[in-house]
Amino acid sequence: MKCPYCNDVNTQVVDTRENEEADTVRRRRRCMVCDKRFTTYERVELQLPQIVKKNGSRTDYARDKLKGSMMLSLRKRSVPTELIDAAIDRIEEKLVQLAEREVNSDRIGELVMRELKKLDKVAYIRFASVYRNFEDVDEFSDAIREIKKPRVARRPAK
Repeated sequence: MKCPYCNDVNTQVVDTRENEEADTVRRRRRCMVCDKRFTTYERVELQLPQIVKKNGSRTDYARDKLKGSMMLSLRKRSVPTELIDAAIDRIEEKLVQLAEREVNSDRIGELVMRELKKLDKVAYIRFASVYRNFEDVDEFSDAIREIKKPRVARRPAK
């Protein structure tokens, strides 16, 4: 590992710690030449599939793009960033588990809708209206009916 201060490759690991989820390793290093200390992080790099768009073109998976589209749907909604990141992590896990080299963008859209449905119903409707290309009010009504929970009738007090 190169020292960020003097660019020498002669560095030594002083301390190593895993985070709570054990998916990242934090290493404190010391440069043997300039004696300065710095931190590096190590995590597994997963090979995510290429995305096949509706027009047939292919593009690399981009977490930032996925997060951007979700954030657009979640705009002005009170959903914590940690929950959004966890939802994106679940989507990525599913993509890795598919073990396919290419995935249609429709598949990712469905995964996003499933996660948004759990996070925030309004964001789900926003995303669905664009993703499914709603053209009239009836399609919004159908989507709302789809997510509404049937209310349990209360028994009258005796």
